[in-house]
Formats: sequence, C-alpha cells, structure tokens
Amino acid sequence: MYAIVATSGKQYRVEQGGKITVDRIDAEVGAEITFDQILLVGGESTKIGSPTVKGATVTAKIVAHEQGDKVITFKYVHRRRTRVRRGFRASLTTLQITGIKA
Repeated sequence: MYAIVATSGKQYRVEQGGKITVDRIDAEVGAEITFDQILLVGGESTKIGSPTVKGATVTAKIVAHEQGDKVITFKYVHRRRTRVRRGFRASLTTLQITGIKA
C-alpha cells in the first residue's frame, strides 16, 4: 500500500517502512506526526481524493533534523563587473513512515 502525501507545498509518494526527507517540521526527534492531506491511496484498490481522500491518514516518526547540500547562487552583471556569490543550505527533516490508514 502506498499514498501520495502533500506537505509544505510538495507531494511525496510514501510506503509503510520507507523514509522521506521533507522541509523542516517543528517537532522533536522521536515524535509521531500525522498527515491528513492524502491525495491518493493505492494498493489493491486505488482511492483518488477530490482534493483529498476523506478519512485517510499517514503517521510518521521523526528520525533526524539535518541540513541539505549547499547550493551556490552566483549573480554577475555584465559590463559593470559586479559579482555576488551566496550559499544556502536548506533545513530538512527525515521521516520514517509507520502507518497508512485508508
């Protein structure tokens, strides 16, 4: 059984026992969280939400809070010799999917 979960403006395909990395969630490591915006539940029979599947939930356990890889942004203005170089590291949370209820 799998599900499509919407969180922080993005969609993720999750399966029970799998791990996903999402944008930072304000909760402690080891806490259980529940997602209620389930767009699709698949398996033996597929349920498609309009916009979400009613009564479906996905529970997950927070494994770690970490930072993503560094992304370098570089801006150069032609003929003015202006250069701007900046770096950015996203704050991420790793989740372990513990259950899918349809």
